[in-house]
Amino acid sequence: MGSVKDLEVLKRPTREKMGVARFHFSDRYSVFDWGRMPDLIEGKGAALCLMGAYSFEKLEERGVRTHYRGVVTPEGKVVRTDELEEPVNVMEIDLVNVYRPKPYRESGRLRYDYSIFTPDLKNFLVPLEIIYRNGLPEGSSVFKRLEQGLKPEDLGLDHYPKPGERLERPIFDVSTKLEEKDRYVTWSEAQRIAGLTDREVLEIKEKLLEIDNLITEIAARAGLENEDGKVEFAFDDERRLMVVDVVGTLDECRFTFEGLHVSKEVARQYYRRTEWYRDVERAKREADARGVEDWRSLCRSKPPRLDPQMKRIICNIYKSAANEYTGLYLFEAPSLAETLKEYREYRERVLEGSSPRA
Repeated sequence: MGSVKDLEVLKRPTREKMGVARFHFSDRYSVFDWGRMPDLIEGKGAALCLMGAYSFEKLEERGVRTHYRGVVTPEGKVVRTDELEEPVNVMEIDLVNVYRPKPYRESGRLRYDYSIFTPDLKNFLVPLEIIYRNGLPEGSSVFKRLEQGLKPEDLGLDHYPKPGERLERPIFDVSTKLEEKDRYVTWSEAQRIAGLTDREVLEIKEKLLEIDNLITEIAARAGLENEDGKVEFAFDDERRLMVVDVVGTLDECRFTFEGLHVSKEVARQYYRRTEWYRDVERAKREADARGVEDWRSLCRSKPPRLDPQMKRIICNIYKSAANEYTGLYLFEAPSLAETLKEYREYRERVLEGSSPRA
């Protein structure tokens, strides 16, 4: 299915009816849209599965429709998270169709045809990623977009924000989901390309706020700040909105703990210091200028491996966060506070003030 999880189809969806599938969450990881990176993060897949499943169960308790059916034990039984005695990495879901916009070139630029998405279409993945932002921590894409010309008022802000700033009310952002490279769009463009009605746009924003509030509450019990997160939606076979993919995990959300990142941002910050990251940025700019769909083919280098201590710290971050977010404590791992103390010391000793790695 992708760089970090695999999809097992048990029953294919038709145009009229949903199917059934299972997500197999792997220990692979991806940063900067690269795809599979050279290392495996032990326990990551099970941690994401459990955090996502727990979040779905809590959403459904509040009446929010999702595609979640349960987690799958090694014996193949579909259960709720509170029935588990050990971590699992398989989740069963209702499956909808994925219709991809058709790429084409216009005046040397890559464009996409979204004409398949109409207000009458049912049983499909909405081709958008919806993002809520409660804060703007260091590394937020908002700062890069502001440097490139985005105005604060475009985000509903009345001032130029600073890294680490908490927002009085959340910002709702939206980007494409099924293009070669995610692209931020306005809400009016998002509505047009996805074939949404005014009422459906309003419903998406209402559900997004409910999801944001729930994850904020759960995360706070683990001492985590819910800075931002991404959510995907689909319409079922009656064109009723539901939350899909997975929510409330370290890959979908950007959490912080006493100012430290507790999310995939840890790996992003590590790699931002490398020559490979600079090659990635150059390749993306060149692909945009030339109208090339596969920007990775233009990248001059491959990502380096994580150093062993960084890899172990990231493994423990995923396990510790899953323990304390869900309250299930199914992983053998240090407390989140202990893990992040080691990470803080590592940053000060190795990452800050040292020369970038090749």
